[in-house]
Amino acid sequence: MDNLTITNNILLVEGLKVAPQSSYPVFILLLLVYVFIMVSNIGLIVLISTEKNLHHPMHFLFCNLPLNDIIGTNVILPRLMQDMLRESSERYISYAECVVQAYFVHVFAVACHYVLMIMAFDRYVAICNPLRYSAIMTNKMVVKLSASAWGLSIFIVSILLGLTIRLSRCRSYIENPFCDNASLFKLSCESVIINNIFGMVYTVIVFTLSLGSLFITYGKIASVCITSKNKSLNSKAIKTCSTHIAVYLIMFISCASFIFLHRVPEYSDTRKLASIMFHIVPPGLNPLVYGLQTKEIRQKFVKFWGRKKVNP
Repeated sequence: MDNLTITNNILLVEGLKVAPQSSYPVFILLLLVYVFIMVSNIGLIVLISTEKNLHHPMHFLFCNLPLNDIIGTNVILPRLMQDMLRESSERYISYAECVVQAYFVHVFAVACHYVLMIMAFDRYVAICNPLRYSAIMTNKMVVKLSASAWGLSIFIVSILLGLTIRLSRCRSYIENPFCDNASLFKLSCESVIINNIFGMVYTVIVFTLSLGSLFITYGKIASVCITSKNKSLNSKAIKTCSTHIAVYLIMFISCASFIFLHRVPEYSDTRKLASIMFHIVPPGLNPLVYGLQTKEIRQKFVKFWGRKKVNP
């Protein structure tokens, strides 16, 4: 690496700033977190895929969430941990790798919103139109909703990154723990007004759509619960919706924190930490909050571990 000449195709990443004496403890902590996120999210997908009793539209749609969490964690944590074991002057990455990482970082962020939106739609149909639920939420509809969520995410991020890779580069230092769109267009000495405008517009649209759809959806669900005298329905609706809202709030606060801090240079270190936490906190908490709070999944999980104890 000493003889490596940095060109426009080789970038130097700032990585995670950690004191030398703290590098290994932080590395071990991140490794444990990474293993937990992978095992819990992959476990949920396998559980839902293999248990016929969980083959329902709600659970199939839910599989999009752990799948997205796996992408969001894998796209930065392995590379981040690898860089921690290197000298700060040797944290090189090719421009192509950086673009790929930035692409999936943003796909993860956008898909978080769209996946929760389609899950909210499922709950709306189940609670507000229970008699038509089976007719509306068919396997074909589940595929359409899932494809729409991922398709929109990929489409928007492709435009976002397309506007960035068209720019020429006059710098080679990524001032961030990992690559993202803002870090990439800051490498250019050209005007990035279009990039900033599109980035803000797309952020506002995504946040408005997700907040608006959830507000309308749960507003109607709340209205049904208020007017209904069915205590069983109300109890189930409150439990399901509160879990969903908790997952959304975790994601929204984590995402909004580093987006807001990106515009405040004085808090750059806090913003960098917040951006890493966005890829750790939601993927780590979602399996606990949503998976174990869902009655059917929790029962299957308990039953599975019960069998393991009986037959070690």
